[in-house]
Amino acid sequence: MLVDRGGAVTHVMVGDARSIELPDWGRVRAGRGRLRGLRCIHTHLGDEPLTRDDLTDLALLRLDAMVAVATTAEGLPGLAHAAALRPANVDGAAVEHLEPVPPALLDLDFRAFIRAREEQLARQSRTREVGAAERAILVSVTAGRRPYDIEMQLDELKELARSASVEVAGVVTQHRPRVDPKLMIGSGRLEELVIRAFQSDVDLVIFDQNLTPTQARNLAERLDLRVIDRTQLILDIFAQNATTRDGKLQVELAQLRYRLPRLAQVEDRSLSRLAGGIGGRGPGEQKLEVDRRRVRERVSRLERELGALRKQRESRRRRRTRRQLPILSIVGYTNAGKSTLLRSLTESSVLVADRMFATLDPTSRRLRFPREREVIVTDTVGFIRDLPPDLVAAFRATLEEIGGASLLLHVVDAAAPDLERRIAAVREVLESIQLGDTPELLVFNRIDLLAPGAGEAIAWRHGGVAVSALRGTGLRELLARADAMLWERERRDDTSHQPLALAAQGG
Repeated sequence: MLVDRGGAVTHVMVGDARSIELPDWGRVRAGRGRLRGLRCIHTHLGDEPLTRDDLTDLALLRLDAMVAVATTAEGLPGLAHAAALRPANVDGAAVEHLEPVPPALLDLDFRAFIRAREEQLARQSRTREVGAAERAILVSVTAGRRPYDIEMQLDELKELARSASVEVAGVVTQHRPRVDPKLMIGSGRLEELVIRAFQSDVDLVIFDQNLTPTQARNLAERLDLRVIDRTQLILDIFAQNATTRDGKLQVELAQLRYRLPRLAQVEDRSLSRLAGGIGGRGPGEQKLEVDRRRVRERVSRLERELGALRKQRESRRRRRTRRQLPILSIVGYTNAGKSTLLRSLTESSVLVADRMFATLDPTSRRLRFPREREVIVTDTVGFIRDLPPDLVAAFRATLEEIGGASLLLHVVDAAAPDLERRIAAVREVLESIQLGDTPELLVFNRIDLLAPGAGEAIAWRHGGVAVSALRGTGLRELLARADAMLWERERRDDTSHQPLALAAQGG
């Protein structure tokens, strides 16, 4: 039976020796940091304590208490086993088990007990400042062969959360033979996640892996929280950083393309929870629960608007081509220091921030080389591992700015422990937009964070150049290498055209 705090029985369920199915009492959320106001009292057909299923229901449903009355061989009541959820504590204990006693000897003022427990939870919630950042638990579930770089992937997810102004309250990881198609995560780890989310008073749960619509819906129902994945987190960061019309349109297009498959179930509560906050911000947020036909119409309209803006950019690129100004495009992994390099090279005021995807819209500046030569230097959006296809497609117009580049300055964070993986991730994106053959100069930035000579050794090994864009170290060598690559290619092109020109003159 389910009993409320006034002692009234609200539900009576009858099961069998294997299980009892609890009713759906309206999916009323308990409120942040609050219990549901119901305790479950049931029998066990045998002399056994609370089972794992009992404790899972206690956590998932946020019950006030779970009580199991054992049964003796004679069919009489045995010991009563009771447990309740605990607030966050230094021991890390999730559940408080009361001493098992016969039901007649239970001596507990439950009203006073639960009132004190809720006061503890309320004090825990009040410690958060008004207007403080949203809190989240990060989850990573891997399958098959265990990834060697799981810690680096989690560090990157933490950095993404920080860039979205999310406070990380904890991390849950699991390695499985294969991913659960319904929940992504296993039932045991899900129980742990529910309790940690309850104790940490979090607003949302962020998965490092992309979730299917079914997984997102099931997880939101089980956790009674907003659940988003890495793609939604990146989209939210883009929504926060988009400033130009191009950027805002591209963010909205990417959001709608990502959410369109998730609009099939209009009554999906997981979508309702995404109406605001991290993962639901930006120009496209009002489109979450409109019908699919209107969403497709909006996508088509956005594509037309972006097509018109693309033509304007192509016109600007043609004008630059007519002036015969070479273009240096700065590319690289997000937060590698690309904008700092542009500011240092051109001595211009460019937004620089120590967070991922701070630069979303292309920025171009003129740069004067020796011998009165000029180039256009362009900084654009950073790349990241497993960049969502919809994001690449939506930002293809922006990435086309790289298409006319004479030389790519591929900026790498020399202090990153996984710089090889980051280089490969950037090159993979360049290949996907047919720019893999553009000449490239590796620029290893932030050598000031390494031991003396370490950055230069890394650059020498990769045939690149070592710099500190923040301190201005190595910029002369960078310009010299870029100058040589630009005009050596120009001289090579001139030489290759000479025979044709002479043949034309002779004819």
